[in-house]
Amino acid sequence: MGNFFFKAVYHIMGVPIWWERQNPRTILQPGSSPGQCWAFKGAQGSAVIKLSNPVIVSQVTLEHIPKSLSPDGSVASAPRNFEVFGLDDVDDPNPVLLGNFTYDTEKIKNPVQTFQVMQGVQIDEQAFSYVELKVLSNYGHPQYTCLYRFRVHGSLEHQTHPKAV
Repeated sequence: MGNFFFKAVYHIMGVPIWWERQNPRTILQPGSSPGQCWAFKGAQGSAVIKLSNPVIVSQVTLEHIPKSLSPDGSVASAPRNFEVFGLDDVDDPNPVLLGNFTYDTEKIKNPVQTFQVMQGVQIDEQAFSYVELKVLSNYGHPQYTCLYRFRVHGSLEHQTHPKAV
C-alpha cells in the first residue's frame, strides 16, 4: 500500500499550531484517543505485521473508537469487513486465510472486538512469522479508513498457553 500518511492538524481559533503524522506502526501502539489511528486513503488497504516469534494464531483483535468518543458522533471511517492471512515471509506467494470478519460499530459498549480464526487442517498447529490485515470495506467514509489497534493472539510454537504478541 504506498506511503500515504494522513496528517492531523490541530487549530486554535483557525490557526494551525501542530501537525501530527501517524504511520502504520500506530496500529501496534497503545492509546486510542480520537485521531490516534493510522488512516489510509479509501476503503481498502492492508498492513503486514512481523511477529516477534512464529505464532500459532488463535484470535485477532481489532479496535476503533466508539461513536460516543468521535468528535462528530460518526465512525464511518471504521473498518467493516476484513480478512487476516498468515504468512511465512513478507512476500509469501501462498498466504493462508485465517478468517474473514466484520467489525461491528453497533457494539457501543465494546469497541475492542476479538475474533476467532478459522479452524481447519491447514491452520491448526501452523505457526506464522507474519500476519496480514486486509481491510475490504469501511462504514461509508468516502476518503479514508482509520485503524486504531490490531492485535494477534496465539501460542508460540511448541507451547500450550495462548499469549498476545
